[in-house]
Amino acid sequence: MGIRSPIPYRWRKMGKKVQGHGMNFAYGGTGVFDTLVKAPNMTTQINLFQQVLEEKLYTKRDLKSSIALVSLAGNDYAAYLAGNGTIKSLPAFTTSLIRRLSLNLKHIHCMGVRKVAVMAIEPLGCLPQVSAFTSYPNCSVTGNSIAKFHNQILEKSVQKLNKETKDSVYIKLDIYSAFMAAMKSQEHHPGTSKFKDPLKQCCRGVNSAYSCGDVDKNGAYKYVVCKKTNSAFFWDGVHPTQAGWDAVFSALKSSLHILLG
Repeated sequence: MGIRSPIPYRWRKMGKKVQGHGMNFAYGGTGVFDTLVKAPNMTTQINLFQQVLEEKLYTKRDLKSSIALVSLAGNDYAAYLAGNGTIKSLPAFTTSLIRRLSLNLKHIHCMGVRKVAVMAIEPLGCLPQVSAFTSYPNCSVTGNSIAKFHNQILEKSVQKLNKETKDSVYIKLDIYSAFMAAMKSQEHHPGTSKFKDPLKQCCRGVNSAYSCGDVDKNGAYKYVVCKKTNSAFFWDGVHPTQAGWDAVFSALKSSLHILLG
């Protein structure tokens, strides 16, 4: 799309030249609520954005020509399940999650950002971290059901927000369908996909006791990496490779023109 990566929030004082590409307030492993990672949640990240505006790093004119991208993965659900949350109570958790997310989206727009795009949740049941222990070589039905329900509630919330503004300010990006299209391209177009085994991660521990990137006390690598990273859709248990993301972007590209309209 010809857009350069925005600079991290921590680099905000590097000068106007890099600030002009936007700013990234995200922290890996975080979510709408507090997660297993001790880092600012989404509400706090948006408050950091508010502080940047108060510091006059961006003008009202800048905001009117800007797009905010709000991205969340499955970290909130991982934290919920790790905290002994039950599947039975999951719908109520999802509803509260989307309610808070909606308030965050509204806050961003109220600060002057012209358009706010929010990512749907990817197919959680297809992540190797989930499928490897439950359903490989297929995606977990339960994991994908969680993602589908989340995305349905999110869609209704986005529609409600747009109705309140009487304009298409908020846009949901269907990354779930983009993931599925990228991974299933081999099935629908034989010979055209380079992901022969999309649910198999490229980097993994030498056994179940280790994960990608682990080393022992002597510094010995306790993980292995596939020979052809460009042929793997997933890098590790949850993150796609660069080739994987390229495929997802290609599947999503046709809908991105809405953001630039």
